[in-house]
Amino acid sequence: MSLDERSRPRTPRPYPATGGPDPVLRDRAVDGLRALALLAVPTGHWLVGGFVRDADSSLHNASPLSSFAPLAPITWVLQMLGIFFLVGGYASVLSFRRAAERGATPGDWLRGRLARLLRPAVGVTAVWAVLAAVLYAAGVPVTTLHTAATLVVQPLWFVGVYAMVTALTPYCMAASRRLGGWAAAPLAAVIAVMDFLRYGPFADSIPYWVTLISLIPGWMFGYQLGVSWGEKRLGRRGAWLLFAGGTALFALLLLVFHYPASLVGVPGHDRTNSHPPSLLVIALAAAQSGAAILLRDRIADLLRRPALWAPVTAVNRSAMTILCWHQTAMLAIAVPASFVGTTVQGLTTAPDFPTWMATRLPWLPLFAVTLVLIARVARRLETPWTGVSRGRRVCAGALAVGFAAFALRLTLV
Repeated sequence: MSLDERSRPRTPRPYPATGGPDPVLRDRAVDGLRALALLAVPTGHWLVGGFVRDADSSLHNASPLSSFAPLAPITWVLQMLGIFFLVGGYASVLSFRRAAERGATPGDWLRGRLARLLRPAVGVTAVWAVLAAVLYAAGVPVTTLHTAATLVVQPLWFVGVYAMVTALTPYCMAASRRLGGWAAAPLAAVIAVMDFLRYGPFADSIPYWVTLISLIPGWMFGYQLGVSWGEKRLGRRGAWLLFAGGTALFALLLLVFHYPASLVGVPGHDRTNSHPPSLLVIALAAAQSGAAILLRDRIADLLRRPALWAPVTAVNRSAMTILCWHQTAMLAIAVPASFVGTTVQGLTTAPDFPTWMATRLPWLPLFAVTLVLIARVARRLETPWTGVSRGRRVCAGALAVGFAAFALRLTLV
């Protein structure tokens, strides 16, 4: 059975992307959704990720979610990875088809996609391997460097997961052709079973590593929906079902099964919805995906306006740079501020009071400007490393692996 319907929504007219002598035709709605999901990542981290300054000027991670539970609904809006994976699956189908038409093999296609994903991740970790040593020599406390390392690698788990999901694209396409939109249902079923094992009567006897089985199916759910959408096996009827069913399941899990209200991990809480993803994340991804498909034509029409389309293209051109460097932008402001003689409101003050958010908001534009300045240089890491010798590439890889191992060890301790 398929979730598609006889009356397809009109296919939005593709528009040329800005820049380049031979522009690629773009789907404005899909690009707009991708940009929205991308911008939600730094916005979320900058809003619910704070610092506490100690007497020795060192910085510790802190979150207002730990002390002010009513902020949790903010994560329902800013947790948009379901949308990101949805448009990723949709775009992968189109890209895979274009590569096949050019005579490229699936392996060639995958190598190209992975290179675009991994270059910026290797770049940011290699730079930070050197930067951490420089900061240590300059007198930055070790605790601050530990905090920075944890924050820098925090978004990079996405790169690994997205790479693995991308490698499964041909299988997702085959599943979609066989099952239509229902191809994502078995993935949701796996998460339901894992949640039962994690929090049901056998929870005490289940090792933590078993729960990591949820990692790939949980984030692949949205990607599979995107593949079915790209294969034209998911239409408006299926979108309505996703939106209504996802919303109902979300409410049921919160009100009846008492899932944590926050979609992201909260320091000090044993139970989390995001690492690995729980059924609540699946419910939100379903509702978001349904809404995105239903609003596709309206979004495309809205983005006909040059004033809106221009920032969308800018964000998409620097997608991986935004993902990899937004924590560095925040640290570039917070670390120097930690050496000021007193705490700085909204920046190095403990986020343990409701009004902290009001003092935090004015810092967001400064973080954004800093990220733009960093991106002007770091965006070069997204392009092919032509002209870079093999020795330098090996050196960058070694630095990246070393820094990532160091940061992950801190995260797991």
